[in-house]
Amino acid sequence: MRKRYPIKISDMMNNVDLYYPADLEINQPIEKIAFGGKTADVTCKPHPGGKNIVIMRPELQSALHFPDLNINLHLIIDNATLYIGPLIGIFTSGFTTFPSRPIGARSLFFAKLLSVNKMVGALPYVFGEEHIDWENGLIQAYVHLHTGWQQIPLPFPNVIYDRLPNRRSERKTELSKIKTRLQEDYLIPWYNPGFFSKLDVFERLEQDPMVSSLLPETHLFSSFTEIERMLADYGHVFIKPNHGSLGIGVHQILYNKHDESYYCRFKGEDDLNKLTRFKSLEGLMKYVFKKRKLSNMLVQQGIHLIRINKSSVDFRVHTNRDENGNWKVTAIAAKVAGPGSVTTHINSGGVIKTINELFESESDQKYYEAELTYAALNLSKSLEATTQGIIGEIGFDLGIDKDGKVWLFEANSKPGRSIFTHPQLRDFDLLTRKLPIAFGIYLSEQAIKKPADLFR
Repeated sequence: MRKRYPIKISDMMNNVDLYYPADLEINQPIEKIAFGGKTADVTCKPHPGGKNIVIMRPELQSALHFPDLNINLHLIIDNATLYIGPLIGIFTSGFTTFPSRPIGARSLFFAKLLSVNKMVGALPYVFGEEHIDWENGLIQAYVHLHTGWQQIPLPFPNVIYDRLPNRRSERKTELSKIKTRLQEDYLIPWYNPGFFSKLDVFERLEQDPMVSSLLPETHLFSSFTEIERMLADYGHVFIKPNHGSLGIGVHQILYNKHDESYYCRFKGEDDLNKLTRFKSLEGLMKYVFKKRKLSNMLVQQGIHLIRINKSSVDFRVHTNRDENGNWKVTAIAAKVAGPGSVTTHINSGGVIKTINELFESESDQKYYEAELTYAALNLSKSLEATTQGIIGEIGFDLGIDKDGKVWLFEANSKPGRSIFTHPQLRDFDLLTRKLPIAFGIYLSEQAIKKPADLFR
């Protein structure tokens, strides 16, 4: 269990720059103090009164750009240097000029994310490309205090948590250059980098026998013949964008043998759920996908999911790595499709339920929770092992078919948070905000003590 310590500022020091906690195990004299990217040479001694507290001179506070925010922080010792922190930079885009809403509509989410600082013992802050002062090694960082948002100059962080909002921002050349510079020139670990490609995820997971059985047959669109074959095998298929999110652009295609017709269920441009009928697959595809590039679409095996009141059900399962780097399931919610909807998303009329609400039997509740947990943890470990970069959280869309088998539909590197609108899932909302910052503490320690393991 890592210990956290209060940090105080005082000019009542006896010929030293810093007093360190009396219970801190020191194997060699401390010569430097580090706070994020700032370091300073120091003279220091254990607290003369035997207290477990850090006290530093104002001059040292100024040199480190250390803010007096009344947060107990961790201490890490390595190579005669005492590291205070960690500083966790949360990188995003879309900043505004409004002081009360500096990140626009996402300001509340970031305020809630930063609010876990005292729980975990770290100093997280939000920043974008425009806030970096490369010359002085400082960032005009956004922190959220009891008085609201405030910008203060802070050192470069120990680690960076990627919260870019969409693929468009991620593809910007300038943002990509900043990420490369911070990683390569400053050796700052960067976690949760990038949005997943659906096909790339499936191709990686197919190589792992522990999880390959969870994958429905999935291909990039190649021909009408292949769709005909999959319709014959499975009864229905889904066609979805390889780089899509929020259920946008998902189409379900069904073939009815009795009337020899093809049906397509999708959400129209007017945001209404549609069901259209065609006598030929080619006619359906040309009409429904006339504005879309089929070469960027995936064709996925349809699964006959469990249903509630004739509506299909799937599950969102969040996993996070914790303060020790281990994977944990942090939230499970059922999503019941809205009337006539092709997906279970809330914006298409979907309803969030807990597992206990979905299944009346306690044995069913325990069984399905255990099955979903086992699948999500194995999928998380497999993606961590096969994906470039450091992954700290994943949101899985999983289904359970009528035989009780679990299937993976999608994995999201930046999972949405709509399930936490359910009142019984609010504790899990806190946990899924707390663990990404706690994982940042673990990464910071690894970067200080075992950098070769992170940057190999």
